[in-house]
Amino acid sequence: MPGRRVLALTATCSVLLLTLAAGLIWAAFTGVGPADEDGSALAGAIDSRSVGVTAILVVFTNLGSTAAMAVLALVTGIVLILRGRRVDGVWLIATMAGASVVFTLVKRMLDRPRPPLAVRLVEAGNESLPSGHATMSMVVVGALVVLAWPHLTGPLRLGALLVAAAWIGGIGYTRIYLGVHWFSDVVAGWATGAAWLAVCTGVLLWWRARHPEPALS
Repeated sequence: MPGRRVLALTATCSVLLLTLAAGLIWAAFTGVGPADEDGSALAGAIDSRSVGVTAILVVFTNLGSTAAMAVLALVTGIVLILRGRRVDGVWLIATMAGASVVFTLVKRMLDRPRPPLAVRLVEAGNESLPSGHATMSMVVVGALVVLAWPHLTGPLRLGALLVAAAWIGGIGYTRIYLGVHWFSDVVAGWATGAAWLAVCTGVLLWWRARHPEPALS
């Protein structure tokens, strides 16, 4: 597929995902759409709790925390830079940092309350919408897939997508199970992360088209 078509497709996806993210954030904030399932999703998660599952999901949610994702992106970005992939490394770090700014600003503007303290199994101190865990997992894991994509073949590409989807979906579920986010917070976080990733991927593709680098041996 020619470069211009790729850029056009990426731009179209970015616009669609930004629109979707804005719609889902607004729906969650106003209590419509996915927010209709907030109560039942939380109740179902509470009913499924057990000591063993809770212990596992607490560890899992910490591995997918905003801080953990930031460290993963930062360390990977530095490694890429040191290995000569400067553009990829800087892009990864900037994409992560931008996502952090975006979801933090939205949280503070909307100031949506989290589920009641009585149902929470872990501490969570800031606003609820969108889920930072869901947003950052989508962005950082998705960005790693974007960078790895040209170096993977068909079966490995499918495997990367499945692993990424399982991680992102699993992290989102932990936030509902642990009682610190509504279902609509998580869905909005996924959409916000996907939209930001699409925008940043478009920027990366545009830069590569403008500044082609020699192939690394």
